[in-house]
Amino acid sequence: MEKIYKLGWYTLLAAMAGDLVVSLILSFFYNGYSSTKMSISALGNPQSPVRFAFNVWMFVEGVLFLVSIPALYNCYHKVSGGLTNTMIAFIAIFAVGACIFTSFFSVNESKEVVTLASKIHGAASVIGFMLFLFVPLLVALLLFKGEEKTLGIISILCFVIALVFFVLFVMSDKPEFAKTAIANEGLWQRLNLLFMYLPLGIAAVKMGFNS
Repeated sequence: MEKIYKLGWYTLLAAMAGDLVVSLILSFFYNGYSSTKMSISALGNPQSPVRFAFNVWMFVEGVLFLVSIPALYNCYHKVSGGLTNTMIAFIAIFAVGACIFTSFFSVNESKEVVTLASKIHGAASVIGFMLFLFVPLLVALLLFKGEEKTLGIISILCFVIALVFFVLFVMSDKPEFAKTAIANEGLWQRLNLLFMYLPLGIAAVKMGFNS
């Protein structure tokens, strides 16, 4: 079982790092794509030259998150079963909704074009992102309960910063901010993901490589 738990930490780290790195790599093969102006999901639109690779990766990413669940449960359930189960549920919904679902239901290159697939994609992604946003807070509570106050404070800070970038990400789509720095949708999304992932990333490195 220890090997399975260790594998879970590696897959968790791969899913989170890959979410940022793979999208960056694929952007180089999409002429006209802007990592600061366009969302990560735009890489999978029907006109995208990297659509197939992106959709395959999103499916794999979702699976990697799901594979990590036993490791997370084993590590934290002894601290608080309720907090751990909530955290795992949020991660699982994110894995299915914001990752696996997006590999089958794509957004369109233009947001003015709305299809059934883009509606499903949008709903699943929003639910997944909003739930995962609270994962750093749950991690912080678990760390405080486990007497790891320094990492708990770091996780709280990550939650606050991620929340700020999430708000900017939501605002970036509003017409009144179209010609301002707030319109950098892709930048805010990537920074939001970075700080959402950081507390779990620290845990994955600590448990996967030092235990």
